[in-house]
Amino acid sequence: MSQEKIKKKLSKKSIQDHKDNKSLASFANISYKSDSSRRRYITEEIEKLGKGNISSQIFTFHELSVATQDFNPETLIGEGGFGRVYKGHIESKNTDVAVKKLDRNGFQGNREFLVEVLILSLLHHPNLVNLVGYCSDGDQRILVYEYMPNGSLEDHLLNIGPDKKPLDWNTRIKVAAGAAKGLEYLHETANPPVIYRDFKASNILLDESFNPRLSDFGLAKLGPTGDKTHVSTRVMGTYGYCAPEYASTGQLTTKSDVYSFGVVFLELITGRRVIDNSRPSEEQNLITWAQPLFKDKKKFHLMADPLLEGNYPEKALCQALAVAAMCLQEEASTRPLISDVVTALEYLSVGKGQAENKEEAQESSTENTENNTPDDN
Repeated sequence: MSQEKIKKKLSKKSIQDHKDNKSLASFANISYKSDSSRRRYITEEIEKLGKGNISSQIFTFHELSVATQDFNPETLIGEGGFGRVYKGHIESKNTDVAVKKLDRNGFQGNREFLVEVLILSLLHHPNLVNLVGYCSDGDQRILVYEYMPNGSLEDHLLNIGPDKKPLDWNTRIKVAAGAAKGLEYLHETANPPVIYRDFKASNILLDESFNPRLSDFGLAKLGPTGDKTHVSTRVMGTYGYCAPEYASTGQLTTKSDVYSFGVVFLELITGRRVIDNSRPSEEQNLITWAQPLFKDKKKFHLMADPLLEGNYPEKALCQALAVAAMCLQEEASTRPLISDVVTALEYLSVGKGQAENKEEAQESSTENTENNTPDDN
């Protein structure tokens, strides 16, 4: 089949969706190639686009089958829209890994696979998950990541089992600050900027010290360059986390990620899911429930996760909710840059914020002691 006929077969929408990302346009005919030539083509294109900077290892399907005991269900550690994730062990590296086996075939599945390999091979930051390697044997599309022993933020915040303790306040702020730094790197250091497009609790992984790393970059898009203000694309992502302007128009900017960050930050503060149909109707949508409470500081304590049992600095709670509210502004232009969010959260985590809160507590304690001291006379 000629290239011209193949292009006609692709929907105009799909072609338009990928026009702004020239590095992926050449992959439009992947699904029409034979297995062996397709694997070679993908490998060659990844290396070409990576300009020799791709350091990820290429695994065979057999190697990953051995690492996961033939993808034994007992090694399954996660399952999402793009496939299942298994815990594995690479003998040659003597290291545990997370092996994500993509279950989507065809054009879209290949696009997600290639985007993830390119982004995680070319961009490196302490708050982005490390890609160990990948496999493209035949129809197999498999990604191999470093293993994150504490799973996802969702596991510790929204899916708390009886054997898990709820996250304390400081850990929640630590996770939020680290995740924001990951977004800051994508938005302001990567060139061109990268819009994550799928920021949510299940995509934030936690290492043994609860340091966060962003994962699942299959939906990421290159951001606008030059005098462009946005990228136009199909609306994809997870309901509840998408910014309103993106959901209604398909116009994507880095401020769309800032809105999604605000949603997750509010989940961290409240311990509530963004959409929870088990709650009363007026509380099922977290953002709708929170908006009127944002306007009354006297009600801020009602928004704190009950599992915190009041163990948080009141001033820090107010500041955290103020940051979340700014990120959740309806108008994208009024939301802060993610770098401003990082600055605010660093202040709240181990910087001046905690020091000031500690000083206030000490002053209050001293005043109470003085007031309760009997007169010498």
